Parts: sequence; C-alpha cells; structure tokens
Amino acid sequence: MPSEDIDELTRPDGSPIRVLAVDDEPSLTELLSMALRYEGWQPYTAASGNEAVRVARDTKPDAIVLDMMLPDFDGLEVMRRVRTDQPDMPVIFLTARDAVADRIAGLTAGGDDYVTKPFSLEELIARLRALLRRSGAASRKPDALLVVGDLTLDEDSHEVTRSGEPVHLTATEFELLRYLMRNPRRVLSKAQILDRVWNYDFGGQANVVELYISYLRKKIDAGRKPMIHTMRGAGYVLKPVS
Repeated sequence: MPSEDIDELTRPDGSPIRVLAVDDEPSLTELLSMALRYEGWQPYTAASGNEAVRVARDTKPDAIVLDMMLPDFDGLEVMRRVRTDQPDMPVIFLTARDAVADRIAGLTAGGDDYVTKPFSLEELIARLRALLRRSGAASRKPDALLVVGDLTLDEDSHEVTRSGEPVHLTATEFELLRYLMRNPRRVLSKAQILDRVWNYDFGGQANVVELYISYLRKKIDAGRKPMIHTMRGAGYVLKPVS
C-alpha cells in the first residue's frame, strides 16, 4: 500500500516506478523491497554486479540503489555497464560509513547521490524521490480534489478554499497543507514534515515547521473553528470540524 505523501510518483505512462536495489546482504535488499513497495513502486533486486547488469537490462529501472562493494566487481563497474545501455540512469550509492574514498569515487564517476550504512529508509526514499523528480523519470499521479471537511485543495490549479472562500497560500504553505490534507486525522511529527515538505537536505531547524504551521493557521483557521491541532510532544494533525 503506497504511503500518503505530497505526491505519488509514477512513470509517465502511469505504471509504478521501478527501482533496482543491489546488495549482497539478502536482509537489506528485502528491507529495501518492502520500503519501495510501501511507496507503491516496483522493486527489483540483485546480489552481485553481473546479476545487477542483467536485471537492469531486462527491467529498465528508473533508478538504482547500488552497494559499492559486491562479490564480483564494484558498484562503479555496475554503473558503467548499465549506463552503456541507459546513459542517464540515476544511481544512489550505498557506502560504509568510514569509506570516504568510495563516496568521493562514486560521485566523481557520475553517481547522483550516496547514503552511508546504516541508513534511514525514510531518508533513502526521500533522496530517491528527489532524484526521480530531478531526472524526469517520474511524473505525479493525477489526483482528485483533496477535501477535508469544508477545506478543499486543487492540486492542478493550486486553488484552496474553506467554506467556499478562497485562501491564498505561498508555495511552501501550499505544500505543507497538501501534506496535512493527504494525511487527515494522522499525527505528523516535525521530522516527518521537514522530510516531506522541505526534503531531506533542508538545513534549518524544526522551528521552521512551527513557523509555517502558524502561517497556515492564520489563513485556514482564523475566525473559524480550528482544523489544525498541536499534539504536544507528538506533532500536528488536521481534522475536519465536527
């Protein structure tokens, strides 16, 4: 079941995103596959360089999560061979925490990003999303109008109304509200909001979430029964007015 998120990414033809996960640790590729399926994507796995090249040629993935150290040859050689057929293939390398030389080599050779082991699955998915959007390999799945109580949000026109009255939002306020509306009645932590709205590489502090929540409240809840609620110590939740 795909997670509710700002946008559900698909291939341009509407089919699920394909991601190839390459690592010789079966437990890790199984965990990656579960996380990818949760996003609504189609995972493929390989445990060696040769297998990775074969699977990539057979499945034409949209991105590869690639361990640097493999039993037969390294991730750099896998990337080189795969890109013979698919020159623009996005690649995220997995490297050991202390393998600085591997990270530099991967990026110098044309890798798009890297994460160090052990890593956060949420961070890896966020990086994959950002990479897929940048590469143009994915498009947003068309959604119906988002409606929570008397609050509506049109993802195509970016029009927002409450009780039929227009609400004018900045781009960041819109993204924050969209995330809240895609997760009604669900408590979202500051860390989740930072990750999804500002992406993994945002360098600010969590108080930016408080700031933008306050902006939204002034525009969404001012003079009305509040829909945005603070759950002390947990995060924020959007609820329709009962």
